[in-house]
Amino acid sequence: MTTHEALDEKTLRTADLLSLPPTIDVELAGRAFGIGRDSAYKLVRAGEFPCKVIRAGRKYRVVTADLRRVLTVPDPTTPQGNAA
Repeated sequence: MTTHEALDEKTLRTADLLSLPPTIDVELAGRAFGIGRDSAYKLVRAGEFPCKVIRAGRKYRVVTADLRRVLTVPDPTTPQGNAA
C-alpha cells in the first residue's frame, strides 16, 4: 500500500505505519491515533500531541519513528527478544 492509499483508508494497519516516510502530516498521524483532524491540531497547538511534532514554518510534521514508538509498532529490523 502506498502512502496515498493509506491516506484514503480510515484505519491504518501496522504495514501502513511501517511504510510511511520519516515525517507525516498531523491529519494522518491523528488518524493513526483514532482522532480527527481538528482534535489533532488542537493537541499540537497545545503541545499535547502524544508524539514528537516538528514545526517547519507554518506547517507541522509528525516524526514517524516516534509515532511508531508511542503506538508500540514492532520494528521489523530488530529481532524479537532483543531489547533496544
